[in-house]
Amino acid sequence: MLDLAIIGGGPAGLTAGLYATRGGLKNVVMFEKGMPGGQITQSSEIENYPGIKEMVTGLELMEPWPEQCMRFGLKHDMAEVTRVVKEGENFKVILAGGKEELAKNVIVCTGSTPKRAGFKGEDAFFGKGVSTCATCDGFFYKDKEVAVLGGGDTALEEALYLANICSKVYVIHRREAFRAAPSTTEKVRNHPKIELVLNSVVKEVYGDAMGVNGVLTEDKEGKERDLKVPGIFVFVGMNVNNDVLKQEDESFLCDVTDWGEVVVDLSMKTSVEGLFAAGDIRIEAPKQVVCASGDGATAALQVVARSH
Repeated sequence: MLDLAIIGGGPAGLTAGLYATRGGLKNVVMFEKGMPGGQITQSSEIENYPGIKEMVTGLELMEPWPEQCMRFGLKHDMAEVTRVVKEGENFKVILAGGKEELAKNVIVCTGSTPKRAGFKGEDAFFGKGVSTCATCDGFFYKDKEVAVLGGGDTALEEALYLANICSKVYVIHRREAFRAAPSTTEKVRNHPKIELVLNSVVKEVYGDAMGVNGVLTEDKEGKERDLKVPGIFVFVGMNVNNDVLKQEDESFLCDVTDWGEVVVDLSMKTSVEGLFAAGDIRIEAPKQVVCASGDGATAALQVVARSH
């Protein structure tokens, strides 16, 4: 029986593991099907993590975390969790392939994934010109023109990143004003290689067997514009990764919002005793690394207190 099962190996999961094991829990396993680090490893520029005074990539920021967080005995099981169910006072953690683990406490840190925008051609050309990761795919468009769809922090930060690689970046946003931080917005508005396509939506992405050839946009007056670009990067929000909490009858193990975010209190406690949620999966998550890691620490300290 595990003292604690942590599901997810991003900043929240790793920090939870560090605080739980350092707090005296002996049998703590972090289930992460890939390498630890989380979604932030795909970010191109991070300049707001406390204590890191130089700008770094997400990969550089997270590189030392696993070693530090496993120093006190945290184990990493490279397995996919398909479901968590309550069994008496404990939890049954069901893994892909049917293997099961029993745990006294569970912290779910499965994060979120980028949403699709829903325009024509998005699915057909995904991975062939439509992308949600500028760090992964930006290099393929060196000295070419590309488009970015979105108006939040991620969209504008990635547009600035792409502007360092590409000859021109079109930023398409359905409104006049951006939702991003003022400093980021100002950088984008003043960048000589970025052109704003505001009050507009993407109507269609078209191309051929080789990939994307262009993006059709439409503004509020119905006027269309054809941007001859080989690639578009989509940043229109995130979907909460809550599948592990879905039960066989499609209900959730604990309370969630209409958007699928897990309802927690300030201690990261869910509506189920012994079940905690941390990071981007919880309600009102700021979706910042420092906040996710703080969530993980908070949840782990609650588990430690509950176990003594």
